[in-house]
Amino acid sequence: MYITETQIRVRYAETDQMNMVYHGNYAQYLEVGRAESIRQLGYTYKGMEALGIIMPIVELHLKFMRPAHYDDLLTVKTSLKELPIDHRIEFHQEVYNEAGKLLTIARVVLYFLNSKTREKTGMPKELVEKLRAFFP
Repeated sequence: MYITETQIRVRYAETDQMNMVYHGNYAQYLEVGRAESIRQLGYTYKGMEALGIIMPIVELHLKFMRPAHYDDLLTVKTSLKELPIDHRIEFHQEVYNEAGKLLTIARVVLYFLNSKTREKTGMPKELVEKLRAFFP
């Protein structure tokens, strides 16, 4: 299993009138976690786009357990439970507050697509090889 953690500080503009993080902002927090997870392997979304691969989200499942508030330091835990073997990659993500309390659980599925044809394609071979070390 491949696991990374990324920290994000809640900005005032991300909260609503109830002093809670607006639910729509969690999609951005999760995106930061996924992007940093890939970056830790030596890749970026921008680099994959340069290779002609885009990664649209095709599924986003969220469960909100507790709210986050302005100035909270959040930890986004991002994991891959399975080595992607085709055009699909599934991230499991959790958001925690500074006290270590679980706030949100997410499952996000993305496809690898050829940027020109929009047809499904596989993950770049170099990325597969880097991830393979985490899945004995």
